[in-house]
Amino acid sequence: MKRLAGLSALAVILSSASGCGWLWGEHGYFRDRGSDYLEARQTAPMRLPADVEIKRIDPLLPVPLNVADLQHDSDFEVPRPQALQSGQEVNEFSLQQSGDSRWLVAQRAPAEVWPMLRQFFEDNGFSFSEERLSAGEFITAWQPLDALSVPLARRLGGRVSGQAGEVRVRVRVEPGVQRNSSEIFVSSALRPSGSGSGDGAAGRADTGLDAALLDEMNASLMRSAERGSSVSLLAARDFDAPSRVTLSQDGNGNPFLNLDADFDRAWSSIGRALEMGNVRVEDINRSLGVYYINLAEKADRNEKQGLLGRLFGGKEDPKEVEARAERYQVRLTRIAEGIQVTVEKDMNTFAPERVARRVLNMLQEHLG
Repeated sequence: MKRLAGLSALAVILSSASGCGWLWGEHGYFRDRGSDYLEARQTAPMRLPADVEIKRIDPLLPVPLNVADLQHDSDFEVPRPQALQSGQEVNEFSLQQSGDSRWLVAQRAPAEVWPMLRQFFEDNGFSFSEERLSAGEFITAWQPLDALSVPLARRLGGRVSGQAGEVRVRVRVEPGVQRNSSEIFVSSALRPSGSGSGDGAAGRADTGLDAALLDEMNASLMRSAERGSSVSLLAARDFDAPSRVTLSQDGNGNPFLNLDADFDRAWSSIGRALEMGNVRVEDINRSLGVYYINLAEKADRNEKQGLLGRLFGGKEDPKEVEARAERYQVRLTRIAEGIQVTVEKDMNTFAPERVARRVLNMLQEHLG
C-alpha cells in the first residue's frame, strides 16, 4: 500500500512539473538541442610547449564560418539531406587473367559483342579473311602495322619493340559462364614485311601484341557501350548454332537430337531455342546439363499474369497452376560426336515419345 502511494505521489509531482521550465523549457534538462550547433564557434588551436614536436591533424568535422544567422531568432529546423542516388556502377567489360592467359569478359550476349568487335577492327584498318559465326570466330588478313590506324599502330608498335612487319589476329567469342555474357579471346601473329605470300603464310605468336589488343579492345568497347550499340541479327541467329542438327531415335524408339558442337555452344543454343519457342524454364543446372521446363505454361506467363493482376486485382490460384503443370527435363549429354539432347520425365525415365518429339522438333526448328 505504501508503495502504491509513493508511485501516485511521484506521478503527481511529474505531472505538475511538466509545466516547469527547468524540466522541459528552453533551458530545461530535456530541452531540444537540435539547434545548438548554430551557436558553435571555432577556438584557437591548442598551445603546446616549444620543445614538443607536433603533427597537424585536420579536423574531421570542421565548423564552417558564419554558421549562425542573426535573422533567425526562433528555433531553426534542420533541413533533411538530399536523397542519395541509387545508381550502381557496373563494368560491362573487364579484363581477366589466369597465369599467362588473358581474355576479355563482356556482360553482354555474343550477338551484341560480335558487331562491336568487327567495328573495332574495321575502324583500325583491318580487313577480314575468314568469318565463322557458328564457331564464333573471325580471322583478319595480314595487315602491315603502318597501315593500321595511327593510335593503334603506335600502341602495337611500342609493345613489339618497334619491329616493322605484318600482323594477323584471330578473335574467338564464346558464351560466358553467366547467362547473356561473353568471353573474348585474342591470338595474334607477327611476321616481317614481305616474308610470305598470301594469308596462309606462317608467323610467330606474340603475347605482347595480344595484351595490347585486349587493352585497346576493352577501352573501345566501353566507349561503344556508352554511346549505345547495335545487335547483329545474323549473329543472334547463327552465332551459337551448331553446324549440324539431326533428329534420331535409339533402339527403344526414344527420340533425341545430335548437335555437332561443343558443350558451351550447345548449352547456349538450346537455351536460346527454348526462349524462342516460348517454353517456360523453371530452373537450370549447367553442371548436369539440364533445363527444367514446364510445358503447361508459357515463358511470358508471369508478365501477363502480373498485368492482369494489376488490372483486375486477381491472382491465379497456385494450386491450379500446380495441378496442370507438365514438368520435363531437357538434358544435354556429351558424346564422341558432339552433344546429345533428350527429353526426360525424370533422371531415370524418358518422356513419352509424343511429348519428346514435340519438344525436340521445336528445338530443331529454332536451331536451324
